[in-house]
Amino acid sequence: MKKLIIVLLVLGLGVLVFLRWPKELPTEMKESPQKSEALEKMVQTRINNLQDQGIEVLIEGKSIRKFNYEVKMDDEAKLMVQDSFLEDIMGCSVLVYGNGKTVVDRAETEISFSPSELNGESSLIPISDHLSQLGYSVTYNMVKGTVNFTNTDGGKNLPAKYDLREHDRVSPVRDQGTFGTCWAFASLAALETVSMPAEENIYSVDHMSLNNGFTLDLSEGGEHTMSMAYLASWNGPVLEEDDVYGDGETNSNLPAVKHLKEAIIIDGKDDNRIKNAIFKYGGVETSIHMEMTYGAYKSEYYNSDTSSYYYSGSEAPNHDLVIVGWDDNFSKDNFSTPPSKDGAYICKNSWGTSFGDEGYFYVSYEDTNICEKSIVYTKLDDTDDYDNIYQTDILGWVGQMGFSDEKAYFANVYTAQGDETLKAVSFYSTGSNTKFSVFLVTNYEDEKSLNGGRKEIGQGETRYAGYYTVDLTQEINLEKGQKYAIIVSVETPGSQRPIAIECDGGERTQNLDLTDGEGYISLYGEVWYSAEESNANVCLKAFTDDR
Repeated sequence: MKKLIIVLLVLGLGVLVFLRWPKELPTEMKESPQKSEALEKMVQTRINNLQDQGIEVLIEGKSIRKFNYEVKMDDEAKLMVQDSFLEDIMGCSVLVYGNGKTVVDRAETEISFSPSELNGESSLIPISDHLSQLGYSVTYNMVKGTVNFTNTDGGKNLPAKYDLREHDRVSPVRDQGTFGTCWAFASLAALETVSMPAEENIYSVDHMSLNNGFTLDLSEGGEHTMSMAYLASWNGPVLEEDDVYGDGETNSNLPAVKHLKEAIIIDGKDDNRIKNAIFKYGGVETSIHMEMTYGAYKSEYYNSDTSSYYYSGSEAPNHDLVIVGWDDNFSKDNFSTPPSKDGAYICKNSWGTSFGDEGYFYVSYEDTNICEKSIVYTKLDDTDDYDNIYQTDILGWVGQMGFSDEKAYFANVYTAQGDETLKAVSFYSTGSNTKFSVFLVTNYEDEKSLNGGRKEIGQGETRYAGYYTVDLTQEINLEKGQKYAIIVSVETPGSQRPIAIECDGGERTQNLDLTDGEGYISLYGEVWYSAEESNANVCLKAFTDDR
C-alpha cells in the first residue's frame, strides 16, 4: 500500500516539477539509492504536513468541507474517519459496544474493530483496508491535499433484512395496560435505542406522561410533538426505576438523565429513508390504525399465526409503535388479506410479551398509515453537554407563525444569570430543506438592537423537519445581568408559516405562559413584532456553560 501511495505521489509531484522546473532539464536521470531515499523523505514530509494542516474530503469530486467531518491520515497515508462520516456519507451502521468494540455494517458486510485498532481517545475508525467492502474507492491528490471518495456499489447500502434485536439495539417489551400512553411508550422505546448497545437505559413513561407541561393524564392520548417538547426542555427523560409506571405517583423534581439534541420528522411514506434511519440511528416512532384493543387480539386485519398486520382502510392513526427493523422477503401471504407485494416492518408494541411474537409483530409496507409520519431521535447526549438552558417554550412546537412567505426571522431575548459562555442554540425546523442562519446581539436594549450590531454565529441547512441544536464554533462570553438576543432566519420551501411557536392549542395547553419571555418575529429582519402580543412564545432556546 505504501509503495502504491509513493507512486501516486511521484506522479502528482512530477506534474508540479514539470511546471516549475528550469527548462535546462538533463536528458537522462539515473536511479540511485540517494534519489529514492530523498523522494521517500519528500513524500513523508508531505504526509506530515497534511496531518498537521488537515485534508480536504471530496465525495464524487464535490467538497464536504463545510460539514466539518473529522478525517485524518496516518503515517502511511491510510485514512481514519469518525462514525458520523461512516453513517452520513457512506451509509453505514456503526455500533459501539460497552467493551469498546466497534462494528460497522453496510449491506451484507460486517466489520469489527477492537479497541486496540481504534485511534486513541478520538476513536477514529481506520477504513483504508476495508474500502472495497464498504462500497467505496479513494483517490489521493497529495499536491492539492485532497482525497476523493467514489461509490462503487450503486449506493446499495441496506441489507434485505435487518432487525435491531439481533444487534442488541432494543430494550425489553413493556406493557401500557389500559392507559392511553402508547405515544410515550413509543417515544421512549425509540429514544432508548439511540444509546444502545453501548448503554441500555429504561426511561420512565409515567414521568413523560405526567410532567410534560400539558394538562392530560394517563388515560388521554398524546403525540410526538409533546414527547419532543418534554425532552427538548430538559424535563426528561428520567429512569423508570426512579418513577415507576402506573403507580399513580410521580416526582416532577427528578432531573433529566440525558439531553435531546436532535430529532427528525420524516413526512410521507419513503421506505428507503425509514430503513436508513433504522440502520443508522435506531428505532423509528410512527403510527397505525389498530383495529384491535388492548387485550383483544382479534381483527380481520391481523393474522395471529404469523403475527402480521395489514390495514387497508381509510381510518386515521390511533396507535403509536416503534419500527425496529424490516424484512423485504416477508411473504404477502402471511397477511390475512394479502397486500400487492412482499415485505414488512418489524414493529415493537407496548402490549406486553403476550401479544404477537413476544411483543413484536410485522406490519406490511403497504399499510395505510404506517410511516406517513415518522420520528427519529438522532442525537442524545449526556447531561454535562451544557450547564444552563434558556427557554420560553416548555410546550414546544404547538403551532406555526409567519408572513405568508417561506422566509422569516424570529428572535428571543435572554438575560445571563451568571458569568457564562454561550455554547449553542436550538429551534424547530417546520419543513424539509430549511436553510438557516443564526445571529447574536450581545448587548440588547430594545427592538432597534435586533437590526443593528447583530453578528452571524452559525448557518446551515436541515434536510428534514424536526428539532435541531446548533453548536457554536466560537467562544462568546456573557456577563451576569447581560441582556442578549438570539436571532434565526429561516427559509423553508413551500411554507407560509415557517416559525414554530408555543401557543394556545386547546384544553391540553392550559399551562401556556406568555409572561416568561420576550420574543419577536419579522419578515425581512427589519421591522419586528412582539410574539407575546400575538399570544405566542417563539421556540428558540440558548445553552450556556458557567465560567
